[in-house]
Amino acid sequence: MSFVDVPDVFIGSTDDAHTFVVLNRRIRSADRLLTDAGFTARKVNGRTVYLLPPTASEEANERAGIAMYGLLSHTHDLVDLSWTTCRSRQSPCPEPDLRFTLTDTTLTATATTDEARSLLEQHGFTPSPDGSSYEPSLPLSEHDLLGAVVRAESHAYAHGLNVHVELGIPTPDAIPAAPQRTSAAVPGGPATGPVRRRTH
Repeated sequence: MSFVDVPDVFIGSTDDAHTFVVLNRRIRSADRLLTDAGFTARKVNGRTVYLLPPTASEEANERAGIAMYGLLSHTHDLVDLSWTTCRSRQSPCPEPDLRFTLTDTTLTATATTDEARSLLEQHGFTPSPDGSSYEPSLPLSEHDLLGAVVRAESHAYAHGLNVHVELGIPTPDAIPAAPQRTSAAVPGGPATGPVRRRTH
């Protein structure tokens, strides 16, 4: 199982700037909601993934926002860690105050300001021995890794910090395959709190 399989809906970005949506349970009208917002359905590693190609961040923000609000009428178990929808036109690639690197087994964070370092420590991250990065103080499951990022990222945005989340997915073809389910039921995701609010 991958962290993208934890919530009902996962929105993320690949390293090559595609915005993607993964659905982990059947949601009525989801295909129409996503395609009407400009996403294209594509089979990737045996699962249907909805993709928005690299585009201006304002357009990606609007399209993902339309899809997100439509999906929220069906589930609140939605995690949005996309960076492609948050870039600033004035500064396309600003140095983030806080950068998370999340893979299926590890989570590291780097901070460029004292405020960002303090925030990480408030969320239980500890500095690496050389002080160059932060890590969770205890080993975490995919569920808990995702929850740790969502909570710290939401807190950072509330303080106006610039955050970038790297998912370790270089291109859409590297989005992990869906796990094999032992029954028809799809387990619920974590209580991750509110999704990040999109602003225009």
